[in-house]
Order: sequence, then structure tokens, then C-alpha cells
Amino acid sequence: MKKDVFKDKNAIVTGGSSGIGLEFARQLAAAGSRLCLISIDAEGLEKAKNEIGESVVGTLCLDLGRDDATATMAEWCDSHDFEPDILINDAGIFDFKKVNDLSPQRIDLYINLHVRAVAQTCRYFGERMAKRGSGWILNMSSMSCWMPMPGIALYSSTKAFIRAFSRALNIELNDDGVAVMVACPGGISTSLFGLSPKLRRLGVRLGVLTTPQRFVKNALRRLRRRRQQYINGWFNRFSIFAVSSLPRCLRLYGKRKALDRPKPESSAETK
Repeated sequence: MKKDVFKDKNAIVTGGSSGIGLEFARQLAAAGSRLCLISIDAEGLEKAKNEIGESVVGTLCLDLGRDDATATMAEWCDSHDFEPDILINDAGIFDFKKVNDLSPQRIDLYINLHVRAVAQTCRYFGERMAKRGSGWILNMSSMSCWMPMPGIALYSSTKAFIRAFSRALNIELNDDGVAVMVACPGGISTSLFGLSPKLRRLGVRLGVLTTPQRFVKNALRRLRRRRQQYINGWFNRFSIFAVSSLPRCLRLYGKRKALDRPKPESSAETK
């Protein structure tokens, strides 16, 4: 049986305490990788470590939106003699709100987390991988990067940066033996978008949503093959074309129906 290329490799997974990030951690552990899980959720990291077991050689509770986040990651790796072979940039946030309803701090977090953190971690760890002549980087974008729709202006635009950046970085690092792949998921059954478990199960049965297990399995298979990009499912590929082709009048109608309705006080975001 052919050895898995991820066996005995060191992998960093950001956002590794829950959702798709946790599923990446599970499947990399099953492939024989040693893991460093990074998240802002200390309790989630502890649960993930207990679940996955000895494959998790360490966790780092860190706000990746901080200016010194990449330096802190580097210090942890150096102090634990952990040289990453694989970097999974999964950490992210989501809101369905108009830009004017987002606080300046929330806008900064989108830019810091989806743009600066991705660029800085790729630059730093990509350079280390390039010096060794091998490595794999997977950056999580979104199907919405092709869909500048009202309510997700910050989300879709920062995810568009991740896609464009990753595609170009793939070419820059190719001759150094480093594979860079961008994953553009749509319709994943996680808690990120606020759907109830019942609606998520229904979406999976109808084929509109994909389970994290299936998405991650397919994404890692393509990363092993050093592919440039992964979009899951025919429905999502069709939706990219359909939604991006909507006329402005329909986008305005959707905005007025979904975003302009009065919101109950109880739904206000807690800062």
C-alpha cells in the first residue's frame, strides 16, 4: 500500500477548534500527521485535543487578528521544535449584515483575519517550506468570492482576496516545491451561517449542503495532488454563474426583503 504523503508531517490548522477546521484536524491525524491547532476558542481547543488524541502535539489559543499573530505562531513552532510541512488557513468569521451595520472593529477583524493573517502566515511559513523544497498550503476562500451580494459585502470581498492571492502564490512557489491550493466551498453543513441542525440535515439530504467530512476528504485529496483550486459540487458551480448573473433589480429586491426589515432587540449582536 502506498504511503500517504501526509504521514509523519507537521500540520498547522487555524480555526482548528470547530467546524471545517476541526474536520481537517481529524482527517490529517488519521493520515498520520502531527498537529498544532490554533484558535481563539480555548475550550474548543481542549476538546479537540482530547478527541483527536496524541496526534495533537500542541495547541495555541490565539487571536489571529492581532498584529503579532504570525510572530506568535513562529515563536511557538521554534520553541516546540515544530517545523510545519502543511498549513491549513481555515480561521474566519461571517455576518449577514449591511456594511453600515458592522462596527469599525468588526470591519477591521474581517481585514485582519481574512487578508492580513492569510498573507502573513503564507509568506512566513511558505518561505520556510520553500527553503526545504517541499510543503503544502491550503487557504479557505468561499464560493461567495464570485458573488458580491448585499449582506455579505465584507465576507465575499475578503474571500475574493484569498482566492486571487492563493492562485498567484501557487505559481510563485511552484518551482520551490510548495503547493498552494485555494478551496472555495459553498453550502457546507456547519454552524458558521447560523442554520439550525434540522435545516442543515435537510440541506444535506437535498444535496444543497455538503457535510464537512466529505468536503475535507475531497479537499485533502486534491491538495495531495497539488491542485490549484477546489469548488465542491455541481450545485455550487451552477450557483456561481446563476447568482453572479442576477440583475441589479433582483439584488435590490433581495436586499430590501432580507436586510431592511426591522430586527427585534433580542437579535442585536453582543460586543
